[in-house]
Amino acid sequence: MTSRSASDRLLSVLAAFDHAHPALTLTDISRRAGLTLTTAHRLVGELARWGALERDASGTYHVGLRLWELAALAPRGPALRQAALPYLEDLYEATHENVQLAVRDGGEVVYTEWLSGRSSVGVRIRVGARWPLHATGVGLVLLAHSDAGFQEEYCAGPLAAFTPYTITGPEPLRRVLAEVRRSGVAVSDRQVTPDALSVAAPVRGPDGTVTAAVSVVVPHSDARVPALVPVLRLTARGISRALGWHPDVPAPAGDA
Repeated sequence: MTSRSASDRLLSVLAAFDHAHPALTLTDISRRAGLTLTTAHRLVGELARWGALERDASGTYHVGLRLWELAALAPRGPALRQAALPYLEDLYEATHENVQLAVRDGGEVVYTEWLSGRSSVGVRIRVGARWPLHATGVGLVLLAHSDAGFQEEYCAGPLAAFTPYTITGPEPLRRVLAEVRRSGVAVSDRQVTPDALSVAAPVRGPDGTVTAAVSVVVPHSDARVPALVPVLRLTARGISRALGWHPDVPAPAGDA
């Protein structure tokens, strides 16, 4: 068996925590990280002293504030959220539906902000949640504007299905991505849940590259896509300007 490096073992302790497991005992960490209890005890102690983990009165560990401080420096995290939030709030006031902001991380979309409508359709999303790119509106936008080589690799790979409407074939996905680039918006109809539809638009950075996507999620039964597109485009344009993009900056080649 190949010996694991010190950094790999340390990172495996942090990776033991996720949305389904936000609080773990030392035994839990040892098991989920694939480490002996002795090694887990030593590494957890080091991380706790540094502030990456915190231990409560019951002996259970949680992610520490030191990691939150570091995450706040990420340009696609809190910095993006801060620039986008006023426009997301305006979009929510205009629609009173679920509003989302997301970025791409590999083959997944990561949600960096979510404003929930009080009486809107239920969604399986929260800040920090991940979903495959092909199944969501924001994911389709980010995939459509990613590198051509990456798109081909993604389309050729296994495409997970969540409902009977989820895109699971490479050719249908390629056609959808081409339409996203042509129209400037993506529509994901009942791909994640059978009662919801999302409309998404790209957010561009200073150099014109698509760095994020914004979306509105509405009930499939009364979706008014043509009415949502103009306000969504206006929101995406406002966020892009806040990030330093100007309309006269041409989109990168292959990202029209």
